[in-house]
Amino acid sequence: METLAWIGLGSNLGDRQALLGQALMSLEARLGKAWRLSSLYESEPWGFSSPNWFLNQVAVFVTPLPADSVLGILLGVERGMGRRRPEAGTRYSSRPIDIDLLMLGQQRFEKQGLEIPHPRLHLRRFVLEPLCELEPGLRHPSLGRSMAELLEQCPDPSRCQRVIP
Repeated sequence: METLAWIGLGSNLGDRQALLGQALMSLEARLGKAWRLSSLYESEPWGFSSPNWFLNQVAVFVTPLPADSVLGILLGVERGMGRRRPEAGTRYSSRPIDIDLLMLGQQRFEKQGLEIPHPRLHLRRFVLEPLCELEPGLRHPSLGRSMAELLEQCPDPSRCQRVIP
């Protein structure tokens, strides 16, 4: 059975737009053509300080794969693009690419290293803005609220703006 995989992409090092494009091409080679793509959004770093702002985007794929297989693909693309996870104790840092599995349909899944929906999705403006652009009425499987409601109630004060090409 196929389901929608909602995937967040971000970059704040190097040619951010080119890196997002490269990540998207790599994902499409493994998951098939993206069903929908949000606009690009520029946002302040979340959870750490850096002068380098992020470019973020949400992509939606239709996939029959289970959550752990999708996660394996995302981590493989990150590694292939030079993403190195920070050392223990350092949670967030600048990076050329960051790819997160935000939601997989309305599934709820928890296993070591993977929680679906993403446990901080509702706390991050840079995720909620593009999700709302694509589907404001989409309901969070655990919280039962729409993305529009979550954005309205989002405690994240950081700046996030749509990039007009």
